[in-house]
Amino acid sequence: MDISSYDHEQLEGVCADIRERILEVVSKNGGHLSSTLGATELIVAMHKVFDSKKDPFIFDVSHQAYAHKLLTDRWDDFDTLRQFGGMCGYTKPSECEDDYFVAGHSSTSISLGVGAAKAIALKGEQDERIPVAMIGDGSISAGMAYEALNELGDSKYPMIIILNDNEMSIAKPIGAISRMLSSAMAGPFYQKFKKKTESFVDNFGEGAHYIAKRFEESFKLITPGILFEEMGIEYIGPIDGHDLKSLIETYEMARNIGGPVIIHTQTTKGKGYEIAEGQHEKWHGVGPFDRASGNANKKSGPKSATQIFTDALLHLAKNDQKVVGVTAAMPSGTGLTELMETYPERFWDVAIAEQHAVTSMAAMAKEGFKPFVTIYSTFLQRGYDQVIHDTCLMDLPVVFALDRAGIVGEDGETHQGVFDISFLRAIPNMTLFAPRDEKSMHQALGFAAEYEHPCSVRYPRGSFTDVKLPTSIPFELAKSQLLISTESDILFIGYGNGVGRAAKTMESMDEPVSLLDLRFVKPLDEAMLIRMAQKHSRWFVFSDSSAMGGVGSAILEFLAKESITGIDVTTFEYSDAFITHGNTTLVEESLGLLPEQLAQRVTVSVQ
Repeated sequence: MDISSYDHEQLEGVCADIRERILEVVSKNGGHLSSTLGATELIVAMHKVFDSKKDPFIFDVSHQAYAHKLLTDRWDDFDTLRQFGGMCGYTKPSECEDDYFVAGHSSTSISLGVGAAKAIALKGEQDERIPVAMIGDGSISAGMAYEALNELGDSKYPMIIILNDNEMSIAKPIGAISRMLSSAMAGPFYQKFKKKTESFVDNFGEGAHYIAKRFEESFKLITPGILFEEMGIEYIGPIDGHDLKSLIETYEMARNIGGPVIIHTQTTKGKGYEIAEGQHEKWHGVGPFDRASGNANKKSGPKSATQIFTDALLHLAKNDQKVVGVTAAMPSGTGLTELMETYPERFWDVAIAEQHAVTSMAAMAKEGFKPFVTIYSTFLQRGYDQVIHDTCLMDLPVVFALDRAGIVGEDGETHQGVFDISFLRAIPNMTLFAPRDEKSMHQALGFAAEYEHPCSVRYPRGSFTDVKLPTSIPFELAKSQLLISTESDILFIGYGNGVGRAAKTMESMDEPVSLLDLRFVKPLDEAMLIRMAQKHSRWFVFSDSSAMGGVGSAILEFLAKESITGIDVTTFEYSDAFITHGNTTLVEESLGLLPEQLAQRVTVSVQ
């Protein structure tokens, strides 16, 4: 949809239509709601002033980019948002050329913009193209954003950064004055005056330079953008992020400055849907809901693994004041909200700062505390160096509690928690284990709280696989639990939620099978594996993880080390490919991982 020639009234109509379309689809499919409703005018103004066909439009995280999708020939397909085989909930260049880059994790946009600006300069296209990056106040708190700003302020490449501030109140008491002065600074008069003044003082030596600089600094002290100005980046704002006229005028002024500019906009989350307006965390990412009431269309089900984790950690924290914890901007998602409310002096949200979260907890471990880093599997990737350098190198007893391990469904490629076993297993001093149900979660965390080395415990999104199995026994280092023993040649080895999948697969088979809950993938229960090798020659591995470097790899490495032959190992872990988004059951079906499919694969394999 080309809106470059639309007048103000038409653009207001576009905003209203976009909000209606977003509400229509997200209430049916689920998705990110409050952030994308709040960014509607920002994005409509972007498409009015800039051209996404040539100007890199870079959305940080990109969960707020639904309006961009709707403006780039995806209106009709928007019904398939986050559905299997349908439209991705994040920007994705393979879906549309107007999506400049894949996004899903935060704080990457400014770095991408700097890289794009360098390329544009090298190709001599500065007069035709300019990167436009949109970043939220939460994402700009992360260190990577400031690394990029540091270079940008020095290099002065033309680039526009739209800061979507929907939580912070920067200089709120003087917002009106600041807005007036900042807009004036961006205008042609101020910029022309500034350049002429710089030329003038060049002829009057160091003293004149000092006086001019002091005057300019004093003038800017009453604006909230002094930090960015001191970094060498022009600042405009704060601007009302829902005032289309002001946004368009500001974007046009910023484009003509010829250097890096940050436009500070203030928006309301959930704008246009009164029930969701304001700082309501539950409206950030939602499942299907009733628009009239705002109530979720959700049936009650088994307790989630996250809630079980919360219950277990609360029990530990109540009985041990040394138990502390941290989350990186995901208190409700990781189950830490209740702990932060109950023990505010011992559990913290450090914002989008996974690296800081890990390293700060390493120091607490050194001081004798028992820290739990509660984090999504996919987000621990952002703190990998800190796991190695600041935790494992000193063998510090930090517990990494990895939520969303395995397929996470509609969020897709950027969020699937499939790599943690592979990247953690390679680190010296790291211990990896996983529970299979509610009781074993309590036992696993009890073990973790007493363990004196770095360790990681993983568990799935949603509930554990509901299946009847023998009662879990307490966790002991490198000890598995043999759940079912038969005289069959077939052994199922399950890890974490894979135990339930293995048991479900057994229900679809006619022949008897032995079942081992591996529990620890590092270190392995070597004595048990040797015992199993003497009895079973066909091993099948079940784990919600990548096959490369995963559970199957660990078992094969052990068999090779012990020179054990005659064992045929098949792993049902994920192959070497990024896994698409969509309903988890449909995704698993496409991968051939439903229990009935696995039963058929086992039957064919052993014939």
